[in-house]
Amino acid sequence: MNFRLVACEGGARAGELELAHGVVHTPIFMPVGTQATVKTLSPHELREIGAEIILSNAYHLYLRPGVALIEAAGGIHRFMNWERPVLTDSGGFQVFSLAKLRKITDEGARFQSHIDGSYHFLTPEKVMEIEASLGADIVMTFDQCVAADASHAEVLDALKRTTLWAKRSKEAFEKVKRPYQTLFGIVQGGIFEDLRRLSVEEIVGVGFEGYAIGGLSVGEPKPEMYRMLEVLHEILPFDKPRYLMGVGVPEDILYGIELGVDMFDCVFPTRAARNALVFTHDGRLNLRNKALEYDFRPIDEECDCYTCRNFSRAYIRHLHRSGEILGLRLASLHNVHFLVNLTKRARRAILEGRFREFKDGFLSRYQGGVFLHMRGGGFSSGR
Repeated sequence: MNFRLVACEGGARAGELELAHGVVHTPIFMPVGTQATVKTLSPHELREIGAEIILSNAYHLYLRPGVALIEAAGGIHRFMNWERPVLTDSGGFQVFSLAKLRKITDEGARFQSHIDGSYHFLTPEKVMEIEASLGADIVMTFDQCVAADASHAEVLDALKRTTLWAKRSKEAFEKVKRPYQTLFGIVQGGIFEDLRRLSVEEIVGVGFEGYAIGGLSVGEPKPEMYRMLEVLHEILPFDKPRYLMGVGVPEDILYGIELGVDMFDCVFPTRAARNALVFTHDGRLNLRNKALEYDFRPIDEECDCYTCRNFSRAYIRHLHRSGEILGLRLASLHNVHFLVNLTKRARRAILEGRFREFKDGFLSRYQGGVFLHMRGGGFSSGR
């Protein structure tokens, strides 16, 4: 992996991430293909949208269809016919979400499969074997995520375990990795500034090619998330890529970019689309709304995605109300395109030295004229 910054404007960065399967231009939104597929979308459609990298999940692929099958197919790229870069998450967040079905110790995480109830035990070493065998370009360390309302003591405990697992992940990865693979570390610490600083010190001390920010966008108030990003922007290595995990709405992406984040991912855009909720320049739009019954405009008149070039709000509303799969696909195409294109436009604005103007203009309209902006190290409402 090679990462270089080509332009900066304040905290916002435009970079190039060179990987074995292609160059990723940052900032970037990565569509989520949890089970080796971005729900309802084909690889061809993702390429047409302009997606440069997608994310899959080692936890889910380990349970189904199994690592051996994917390895026999020639790795995850060949298995799902995606020749561009892939990042695999380790499954730490998924194990966290199985609160009633898992037990975590320093050794690893014992959990019960959400599919068939079978028991499994994941250690950092086991996870590195899984991810190496899957063959993704970027591999994530095994970490422990905690809830947004966790106490300082609970977050500290998870932080220490995350550091322990990061060290073991790196040692194991060096033994099993494919020549082209690179490993990212994950910073934890919840919404506690002292713990975020401690986690950065420890994880950077282990040493990784890139750093992910975990434990945010898990239910905390948005100003708290932005405050943590401000702290992390100051102390994360400047010359390494920064990945904010699980963030996929326009406002969070733009604030993240302003605070030095390079990479984003989230299941929300496709999940929302399957529930008839789409992004527009004027905010979110519910396609089931009765007011759209005779609305023959596209979802967003300024969007050039396949959906907006060819179909009306009235038609897509009809599809969703009729339970037709095409409705889910068209809405998903639009939402993924909207976020991929948003980060491309943000990158162009950084290169041209006008990112702050672009961000403020977009959010003023998207949020109805009221948005948060940074003032003296904090956030306040603005117009």
